[in-house]
Amino acid sequence: MTETLQHTNRLIHEKSPYLLQHAHNPVDWFPWGEEAFAKARAEDKLVLVSIGYATCHWCHVMERESFEDEALARYLNEHFVAIKVDREERPDVDKIYMDSLQAMGQQGGWPLNMFTTPDGRPVTGGTYFPPAEQYGRPGFRQVLEIIADAWRGKREDVFRNAEVLTEHLQRHAGLSSQSGVQWGHAPIEAAADQYRQHYDRKHGGFTLQPQNKFPPSMGLLLLLRHHARTGDGQALEMVEQTLKAMVAGGIYDQLGGGLSRYSTDHQWLVPHFEKMLYDNALFARTLVETHLVTGKAFYRAYAEDVLDYVLRDMTSPEGAFYSAEDADSEGEEGRFYVWTPEEVRALLGPQEAAAALAWWDVRPGGNFEHGRSILHMPRPLAAVAAELGIDEDTLGERLQRAREVLFTAREQRVRPLRDDKVLTSWNALMISAMARAGAAFGEPRYVDAAVRAGTFLRERLKDSDGRLLRRFREGEARFKAYLVDHAALACACLDLYEATFDAAWFDEARHLMGEVNRLFRNEQGPYYDTGSDGEALIARNMEGYDGVEPSGNSSAAQAFLRLHAYGVRDGCLEDALRIFAGFQPFLERAGVSFSAMLAALDLHLGPPLELAIVGDPAAADTRALLEVAQRRYLPGAVLAVAAPGAVAELGERIPLLEARQAIGGRATAYVCRDMACQLPVHTPDELEAQLHEA
Repeated sequence: MTETLQHTNRLIHEKSPYLLQHAHNPVDWFPWGEEAFAKARAEDKLVLVSIGYATCHWCHVMERESFEDEALARYLNEHFVAIKVDREERPDVDKIYMDSLQAMGQQGGWPLNMFTTPDGRPVTGGTYFPPAEQYGRPGFRQVLEIIADAWRGKREDVFRNAEVLTEHLQRHAGLSSQSGVQWGHAPIEAAADQYRQHYDRKHGGFTLQPQNKFPPSMGLLLLLRHHARTGDGQALEMVEQTLKAMVAGGIYDQLGGGLSRYSTDHQWLVPHFEKMLYDNALFARTLVETHLVTGKAFYRAYAEDVLDYVLRDMTSPEGAFYSAEDADSEGEEGRFYVWTPEEVRALLGPQEAAAALAWWDVRPGGNFEHGRSILHMPRPLAAVAAELGIDEDTLGERLQRAREVLFTAREQRVRPLRDDKVLTSWNALMISAMARAGAAFGEPRYVDAAVRAGTFLRERLKDSDGRLLRRFREGEARFKAYLVDHAALACACLDLYEATFDAAWFDEARHLMGEVNRLFRNEQGPYYDTGSDGEALIARNMEGYDGVEPSGNSSAAQAFLRLHAYGVRDGCLEDALRIFAGFQPFLERAGVSFSAMLAALDLHLGPPLELAIVGDPAAADTRALLEVAQRRYLPGAVLAVAAPGAVAELGERIPLLEARQAIGGRATAYVCRDMACQLPVHTPDELEAQLHEA
C-alpha cells in the first residue's frame, strides 16, 4: 500500500472527483459544511478553505508537495480546520473567496487557499504555495506558522481584517438598476474597438493577458454580430484569423480534436493541456456560426471535429456530457499528447512519417520538455507539399492515414484523468452547440446527442420537488442549481426547440425562466447568482462578468429576450432591460469582459427577427423553407414551426404561432419583427429575399 493510502478522511464519502483525490491525504479534510465550522468554533481555530478542481495542474502539484507531507499535515491539523471545496460544484463559495483574494490585491487562480475565521469570514490567503520558499512565494509551512501566530497573539488584527474584507464583499455584491436607460449600439462599438486595439495581427487572438492566451470564443461571437450589423470587414478578419491560428496551434489536439484550456504563450503553441467542456462548447458554436457567415467548409469541418471528440471521449452512456480532462498523465503535464520523431517513424511507413513530421513540426530536440514535440501546423499545406515534392491531395491523404494511426497508438497510452461529473450549465452550453450544429449542418446525430443530454438533465438533475440541481455523478444529483444553470439551460432548451420543433423544450425554457424569477429575482437590479432557498453565505452576489462561460445574468437576458420575441409578454422584456441597466457602467467601460451580455444587448437592439413556418415538418416544401432559415446566419432571430393541424394548440404555448395558416394548403413562412409581419411566402427564393431585406 502506498503512503497516501495509509490515511482516509471524510472526503471519501463525497462524489466529487476533486475531493476524492484528497480523500487519502494525511490532512484531516472536511467537505464544505457546518460540521467543519462547528469544529473550528469549538476548538477555537482558524479555517483553511482550499478550493480547486479535478483537472487543475497546480492543485495536483500542491497536493503532492504539501497536502501529502506528513509533518506539514500534522501542523495543519493541529492549528487549523481544513475544508476542501470543488469550485465547479460550489461556484458560490469560490466566488466569495476569489473576490476576497482579489480585494487583497492578489491575482486570482487555483488552487485558492483562503484562511477564514471560525464563522467563515476571509482573513488572508493566496493561490499556490510551494512547500518551501521559492518562485518568489513563501513556503506553505511558513505561511501556516505566521497565520497561526497571528491568531494566538494578534487576534484583534485578524478580526479587523476579516471585518474589512467582509464589508467590502457585501458592499460590492449588490447592484441596482437605473431606470430610464436608453440603449444604443455604443457599448458594442466600444467593445469592438477594444478587441481591435488588443488584436494580435501576427498570431490571431487578443493580448489581454501578459503571457497567456485564452480561447476568446464569446468575444468572437460578439464580433460576428458586429460584422453582420455593420459590415465591418476587420471584425470578421479577426474572427477568422483567430480561429485558424487556434486550430493550427498546439492548443488544439491535432489527433483527437478538442481545445485545451489556454496557451501559455502568444503563439498558441504550448497549451495548458487540460480540456474543459465549456471551452469546447463555446469554441464549437463559434466555428458553426463562422461557417454560416462565410459559407466555408473549413469551419464546419473543425466544428464537427470538436463535437466528435466530445461524443467519443466526453459523453456518458446515458448521453450527458462529462466536465473535463486533466492536463497530467503519469505525473507529467502533457505527456499523453507529445511525440518524438522516433515514435512517429516507428508507427508509420516512410512516406506517411515524412508527411507527419513535416506537417506537425515534430523535430529532433522537440518544442516541449524532454525533447518531445507538441503537434501543431506552422506552415501551409502547399509549402509542406512543395518541400516533400508531392501535390497537396497526396499530402492530405498521407496525413489522414497518419492521423488515424497515431491516434490509435495514442489511445494505448495512459490517459489523463477524466472528470466525469455532469454539471448543468456546462452541459447546457454543449447542448446548445450540438443543437445549433445539427440544425445548421443538417446532421441529425448532433441533434440527437443534444436531445439525449437535455433529456438527462430534465429527468435526472432535479430533486423530488422538481427543483433544478447543479451536479450529477455516480447516480447522485446534488447542490441546488444556480442562476447560471437555470439560464444557460433555458437557452439550451430554446436551441433544442429550434432544432427539433418539439414544443416540450419551449415549455421547459419558460418554466426555467419562471424559476429564475421565483428564486433569483431582485426587484432593484440584476438577478442574484444563488437562490433564495440556498445556503446563506456572507455575501449574495450578482455576477455579470462573462468569464469562462456566459454569466447567469447574460444568459438570463438572452433567454428573456428570445421568449419575448416568441411573443411571451409576461415581463420578459422588462426583466432583460433591468439586467442591462444594472450592469450599464460595466457594459460601457469594460465590454470585452461582458461579451455575452453585449451579444444579448445586440439581440435586443435588432430588434429580433421572428420567423414562423406552418407546414408538415416532414414534407418537402416545409423542409425547403426550414433549410433556408437554418443554413443562414441569423443571430437575432427566433424560429417556430407547426403543422397546420397543431397551430391552435401550439399557438396557446408559443404566441408567435397563434392564428398562423398554411395558405392554400402549402407550407407558408411568416417573417416578422415585433409581431409586425411581411406578406406570407411559400418558396425558398421568396423567403431568402425577405430574410435578405430583413
